[in-house]
Amino acid sequence: MAILMSRTQEIDDQRVSRDAEPDDHQLDLEPDDIYHILQTRRRRDVIRYLHAADGQVRLRDLAERIAAWESETDVEHLTSSQRQRVYISLYQTHLPKLDTHGIIDYDKDRGTIESTPRVTQLVPYLTGLETTTEHDPWPRRYAGTVGCCGLVLAAIAGGIVSLSWFVAAVSITVAVTAVTALHAYSVR
Repeated sequence: MAILMSRTQEIDDQRVSRDAEPDDHQLDLEPDDIYHILQTRRRRDVIRYLHAADGQVRLRDLAERIAAWESETDVEHLTSSQRQRVYISLYQTHLPKLDTHGIIDYDKDRGTIESTPRVTQLVPYLTGLETTTEHDPWPRRYAGTVGCCGLVLAAIAGGIVSLSWFVAAVSITVAVTAVTALHAYSVR
């Protein structure tokens, strides 16, 4: 029983000493926490905005900027409903979660937000998350290949082109394989 009591006391002492002395290890977030925090685009946008900002920012300014990014417009062209929608979700959900994890210092009463050193720990995870396929030609190339193959099949089925189904299947397989090989080669 004495061994159990001393072990419990030892664990309690370690817990108190960890709470009393913040060290570098306490600044690290667990990978699951990082991925949970970065799960929504609005939280990623908050982190991106605060990382670029110097010092404290107002919730109103942050909400307007994020609403403009989401609407792909300027702050001046936002409607009040667009601003309000983002403001409310930041106020009620996203900022309190970031504050709980120590990513930001959020003063709900004053409506101010300031980043903590933990923001820099999340920035490397943001690289490449918001890229679009707009400049990537490969989805269009695959779609074009599939479309052409569909036209060939429709022409064979309609009797416009007289090819055997076997030749059509081999041709389609070769075409898709060629586009896939070109894609794999170009990505290297």
